[in-house]
Amino acid sequence: MTLFALYRSPDPAALPAAVAERFSWFAAFFPPVHALFHRLWDQLGLFVFGVGLVVLAGRFLGGETAFWLYLLFAFAFGVAAPGARRRALERRKFKDVVHRLAGDADLARLAVLETRP
Repeated sequence: MTLFALYRSPDPAALPAAVAERFSWFAAFFPPVHALFHRLWDQLGLFVFGVGLVVLAGRFLGGETAFWLYLLFAFAFGVAAPGARRRALERRKFKDVVHRLAGDADLARLAVLETRP
């Protein structure tokens, strides 16, 4: 079971958005793809800036240190991914509805749609 944060779209015909409150392997392995897929422009900018710093640090501290810094950086993106998605949805005028425990995102959305007046 996973805890999902559910957000209602400004468009009444659209399904609620479900954000899983867990580590995102997709965001950890492919940070720029994850940011582009979810339209997280601030996170994409932070990734480009961070990789630039890791490359710069690699010149002075060595390649192995740069590798471990990048792994730490990617792990941080995996941890921060749910929060970044929630903030992006709130900026797009989605309303926080409820948090639900469910097996997957579709079951969490279904629980919200069943309680809808």
